[in-house]
Amino acid sequence: MNKSLSILLFITTFCFYGQQKSFNGDPDAAFEVARKLAFNKQRKQAQDTLRLILTKYPNYHDIRSFLASTYSWDGDYKNARKEFEYVLKSDPDRERTWEAAIKNELYDDAPFEALKMANQALKHFPENPDLLYLKASAEEDLGKPETAVETIVYLLSKHPTHEKAENYKNNLINKLSHNTIGLRATVEIYSEVFDPMQYYLLQYGRQTKYGSLNAKVNFSRRFSENGVQFELDLYPKIAKGLYAYANFGMSNSFLYPDIRYGAELYKSLPKSFEASLGFRALQYSETTTIFTGSVGWYTGNSYWSLRSYLTPSDSGSSISGTLNYRKYRKDANNYFSIDGGMGFSPEVYRFAFEDNENAIINLKSQKLNLGYFFTSKNDKNAWGIRTGVVHQEISFDPGNYFWIFDIGLSWNIKFR
Repeated sequence: MNKSLSILLFITTFCFYGQQKSFNGDPDAAFEVARKLAFNKQRKQAQDTLRLILTKYPNYHDIRSFLASTYSWDGDYKNARKEFEYVLKSDPDRERTWEAAIKNELYDDAPFEALKMANQALKHFPENPDLLYLKASAEEDLGKPETAVETIVYLLSKHPTHEKAENYKNNLINKLSHNTIGLRATVEIYSEVFDPMQYYLLQYGRQTKYGSLNAKVNFSRRFSENGVQFELDLYPKIAKGLYAYANFGMSNSFLYPDIRYGAELYKSLPKSFEASLGFRALQYSETTTIFTGSVGWYTGNSYWSLRSYLTPSDSGSSISGTLNYRKYRKDANNYFSIDGGMGFSPEVYRFAFEDNENAIINLKSQKLNLGYFFTSKNDKNAWGIRTGVVHQEISFDPGNYFWIFDIGLSWNIKFR
């Protein structure tokens, strides 16, 4: 609606209705004017007009129901509830009014009342898909996602083409799928010296109310040898906005450290920032300790993260860092990523570290990676592809470099 029409509507409403204590006029025409005002962000003037009409036509339920909806839009849930109750008590066979009234309870964080109203409404409109959908929403808000799934499944049995309900069912099942099994395979091709190196990962993850855990088996083939490493990652919840990361791993292959462990603390900050601080320790012939920290920032559908590593050694400290950007699509499992960094991190097992830690830690390196991650329509399966290039100083020939090109594929499946 253009500005001149908005002004005209306001003047018309003020002149004809604004000074009246009781309504005199055509209620239908006045209702139409009030609706246009309400949808043109002039809610107070619309509500004044609607209340004025109701002084003469108190049982004009379309008007009272619309007035209640405007209250709900403004967050005035108490007055909205009062008006909805008046209408439904007089005329319970109003499907749209039931829907708006139930939504008002959900907006007011009153899922018990919303569920109670949904059950009442379904007595008048059995198998109504919109009312069943709202019932499921109330059940989920009450902490009963299993019951919500049953309601949505029943809805779909009666209305199998209800796309919104199908999406909601998949979302609920995804939330209830606390278990994940994943596979990842990566190959690195070197411009010279080394044969291609292969990395494989099998992992099992589980979400709990205390946080998440991941058990991993890493397998790699490098330097014409095979090696296996076992790891456990924990992400315990400590308090709202505060969680931790803990890791322990072990191996009997020279391709991995004999033992690795680490911990990190993450804290949410104002303005959608997050910061962390922690360490990693890798035990070969000697134990190498790496101190690490990160700063992350969520903005819209984007996420920026800067992570740095500080590795002290006898020959001086090594510093490396990575800047990562993610562009999310529908959720956290669907995104495009790009990251670049400088400096070498001992956490990357490209070399045989045995008795050669200090020389390797101080290698110069630059990298660039691209990734694309996406899920199936029901969010049960997640796939990813990641590729990158590294410009790496040669450990046994300092000052000279080779190129490393890598590509990796991943797949995860969720189940209950």
